[in-house]
This record gives sequence, structure tokens and C-alpha cells, in this order.
Amino acid sequence: MPESPIRKLVPFAEDAKKRGISVFHLNIGQPDIETPEAALKAVKNNKIKVLSYARSEGSEAYRKKLGQYYRQNNINVNEKDIVVTTGGSEALLFTLGSITDFGDEVIIPEPFYANYNGFSVANGIKVVPIVSSINDDFALPPIEEFEKLISKRTKAILICNPGNPTGYLYSKEELEKLKDLALKHDLFLIADEVYREFVYEGIEHHSIMSLDGLDEHAIVIDSVSKRYSMCGARIGCIVSKNKDLIQTALKYAQARLSSPTYALLASEAALDTPPEYFEKVIEEYDERRIVLINALSEIKGVKVSRPKGAFYCIAELPVDDADDFAQWMLEKFNDQGETVMVAPASGFYSTPGSGKNQIRIAYVLNKESLVRSVELLKLALEQYPN
Repeated sequence: MPESPIRKLVPFAEDAKKRGISVFHLNIGQPDIETPEAALKAVKNNKIKVLSYARSEGSEAYRKKLGQYYRQNNINVNEKDIVVTTGGSEALLFTLGSITDFGDEVIIPEPFYANYNGFSVANGIKVVPIVSSINDDFALPPIEEFEKLISKRTKAILICNPGNPTGYLYSKEELEKLKDLALKHDLFLIADEVYREFVYEGIEHHSIMSLDGLDEHAIVIDSVSKRYSMCGARIGCIVSKNKDLIQTALKYAQARLSSPTYALLASEAALDTPPEYFEKVIEEYDERRIVLINALSEIKGVKVSRPKGAFYCIAELPVDDADDFAQWMLEKFNDQGETVMVAPASGFYSTPGSGKNQIRIAYVLNKESLVRSVELLKLALEQYPN
């Protein structure tokens, strides 16, 4: 199993804190936005006397409310098309286990969410990467390049939309191209859509589940973690009109018994969150995005992508080894007792040697902290001996 590029530097950050150094965490997508009050009250004020198992596929009440949420987002599904999971991570594990055999292949545009590597290794799957470029903000590579990689072992194409770690938002035209390719070669098209709400610049998010003719091939991975700032709830789901896929995933769900009952209660209540909550949250993230991108763009030698969704961006640094630089900032660098923690981007690639001079930044801190973090990054680059 590969290490997490997001978490592997945690011991160095903890050591820095023990030395009295304050660390700005830009390394992990843990929102600082408050969880909706309704979700917290559902746990605090419940009348449960016995904390029993939930249904393996998630309660019918929760799945029905989820179906309503999706239909409001132009995704025509109902509770029978949903299997609730312990986080989006488990949804991916169940999905990959359901559609592949040992040695099968999944094509993924890189850089991609680092745990896709781990989920694939756990299922005996070969990741076949197709490289996207910071020069066009990590847009979908030419569809002809995808086709060159398809073999008799290829079972699926996996995308994250909007993307982690890039923040790229796929257009409807790009998704249509992927749809045509999936239908032509009878492949599953899996979309990790956990950042669906977080889109900027007036651009609309399009789900693969809203594309015509893809019912048997489309699989959506979703989660409450980022949408409602509920990362610790660990509630996600698989959404698909493919009945065989849903029934197979349910076998995995039955094997782990159920998702946590309290978290299901909180997640069901979170679905009542008013639209105003998202309006404020998206406005805040958009302001942070602009502040961060503008500040990074002013550092000599730094190239930064312009994300249109989620709350991440990739920055290319004037260093040879971003892993070493990130560790050095925690071990050797500080300014006025402060330093910054970033995620080296090499762990978001599976092609050896790729992304060595890149980092992923999560703009989940307030604007003042983001400005100070970039200031620290600039000072660190000036002082870095390598």
C-alpha cells in the first residue's frame, strides 16, 4: 500500500509544534466552515436508548431524502439506486471491488486523489494513468490518448469532478466525450463528485448521471464530508442505475454490517440545510481561491493552476524535490515561530518521477491565514538550500 502524501509528513508537523512552532495546515482538505447546526442537533438531541445496527445499504428514510437531493440536481435516481457507505473512500473500494477482477485496469487522469492508488492496490487493480498538464489547468487530455490506453483488461475510467488535487471542473463537452468512449468500449465511467457544490466563476457542474444513455455505465461516488463540513461523520454513497452494480456493492456493505448510526442521523438532518448555507460557503471559498491564486502568482518562479471548483490548487515550485522542501519547512524553517505544511504532489501521480516539483494546497484556512501562509512559502523558497 502506498503512503498518503497528505498524512506522511504529520510526524514532522507534530515535532514542529512540540518545539513551539505554529503550523499553517494547507496539506489536507479539512474545512474550517462550521457543520450545519441541524446535523449536530440530530446527534445531541436524539432519543435513542439502544445504539443498534443500521441497514447495510443505509436507512430507507436517508436514501429517500438523498434521492430528492439528487433529483433537485438533475440526477434522476431514487433510493433503490443508492448504497450508503462509510465515507466516499468505502464507496470507491466497494465500486472497484464490484466491477473488477484481479489484474484488471482502470484509466485515471493524473494527478488524481492519492487514495485512488491505495484503493486500486487493495483490489489488485492496475492504475493506467493519463497525464494532464498544469499548462492548461489540468483539462481533460485528448480523448484519442485515452483510447490508446484501452486494453482487454480495461474496466473503467475514473475521474474526480471537480478535481482533487487540481480543482479542475470538467465541461459538459468533455463529459460527453468520455461518455461516448465508455459506450464504445463498454466501460464503466466513475465520477467522484464529492465537491459538486463548490464551483466558481458562474460555471455549472454537470454530473455524469445527467448524461443520456449512460444508465448502465455511470457510477457516482459521493460523500457528506466536504459538502456539509462533516469529514468525521464518514458517510458516503454509491449512486448508479446499474442494478447489478448496486446489488454487488450491497454484498460488500453487508459484509461490513452497516455505517455508523449516529453519523447517518446527522447526515439525514444535514440534507435539510437551506440554500443560504451553500451560498455563503461558496462565496467564502471563492474569495479564498482568488486571494491564494493572486498571492502565489506574485512569487518569482512559481506557476499555479487556476481551479474552477473544489478547494485545491496545484503549484509548481522552483525546486527539484517538493517532498524534501515540504519536510525541510517543518524541520528547519520558521519565521517568527511560524511555518507552513503542504502536500507534495508526487503522491498524486502514479507515473514515476511526475509532480516532483509540485505541491497541492488546500485553501481551507481563512483569508488572513492564507496570505500569511504564502508569505511563509515565499520566504522558505528564498532560504531553501537545495
